[in-house]
Amino acid sequence: MNALKKSTLKTKGLLLVASVLASGAVFAHPGHEHASSFMTGFAHPMGGLDHLLAMVAIGLWAASIGGRALWAIPAAFVATMLLGGGLAVAGLNVPFVEQGILLSVIVLGALVLFAKRLPTAVCVAIAGAFALFHGAAHGLEMPLNANGLQYALGFALATAGLHVVGLVFGQWMVKIGTPLVTRVSGSVIAVAGLLLAFV
Repeated sequence: MNALKKSTLKTKGLLLVASVLASGAVFAHPGHEHASSFMTGFAHPMGGLDHLLAMVAIGLWAASIGGRALWAIPAAFVATMLLGGGLAVAGLNVPFVEQGILLSVIVLGALVLFAKRLPTAVCVAIAGAFALFHGAAHGLEMPLNANGLQYALGFALATAGLHVVGLVFGQWMVKIGTPLVTRVSGSVIAVAGLLLAFV
């Protein structure tokens, strides 16, 4: 019985060593840096409360306006954010990045709270202006060894995903007849932005 247990332990030990070596080979495989760059970019908007709140607020705001705004506001945000990231990576200075991000959380939260219905072109311009700051922050914090395109794809998809969360929640609240919940969410976002500004 002892011989059988020893044999089983040896086999498990060999399998463990083999799997560790195999995983090392996988990580050394060309292309892993692309996956790593993508995941780093994807995690960036999720890792900062200010980014996360602003992204969800964009979706909530678009949902409260409806019509073309449902796709135009989030699309403008993602496109301009990529531009901001490109400017930062290219070494161009985008001033007041942190202040712009915090202001975006407060203003976007307030726009959701007051259910502000502006012309779609104005909404797109507001979203784009704030997106520039978020994109610059993503670009400035890109690791030196990251693949720029994969990193940008990661943070763009994460941002779009957070917009969708806000859109779905906002539309659901309208559908079940409780848009007030969306407005309350806006107030929470705006207050959180104010708190972040003073922390």
